[in-house]
Amino acid sequence: MTGNDIDGEAPTLDQARRQVRHYGLEVDPQAVLVAVRLISAGARVGRMAEAHFAKFGLSTGRYRLLADLEDHGGEKSPSRLAVDLDVSRATVTGLLDGLEREGLIARRPSTEDGRGTVAVLTARGAQRLRDMAPDHFGRLEAMVDGLSVEERAVFLDLLARVVRGSSALVAD
Repeated sequence: MTGNDIDGEAPTLDQARRQVRHYGLEVDPQAVLVAVRLISAGARVGRMAEAHFAKFGLSTGRYRLLADLEDHGGEKSPSRLAVDLDVSRATVTGLLDGLEREGLIARRPSTEDGRGTVAVLTARGAQRLRDMAPDHFGRLEAMVDGLSVEERAVFLDLLARVVRGSSALVAD
């Protein structure tokens, strides 16, 4: 099933039914449709987020790392960042390398583990977050402006349940 309709209405339930019938499967076509649309919506939101963060000289990953550092007192080990951001250690290393080149973070030896390092949010990194905050948070609010407060609460609950179920895509 493919579809890239801008308003999220493609593919349709009829298309899902046809494909399920075509393959002779005993699965709920509506469940398949919800999953396919969610994957498509996630990809679209991801593309829009990358374009948004690029205006600030960042990527989604770089922003998430800076925001996570700020939320945790301005410093954290790379291994902890990888776990908390749900990315590989190699991904964190690449993000840190780029952020360090721009002076948005610094690395220093860990006081807890002399062999390790911690990433530290610099004043320049903190300023970048402050500078972008009004536009960034305003656009996040605008993105979900079509939902009421109650709908957003339900959406958060539903989203959490779907995310928990996402491991079904890779389960053996």
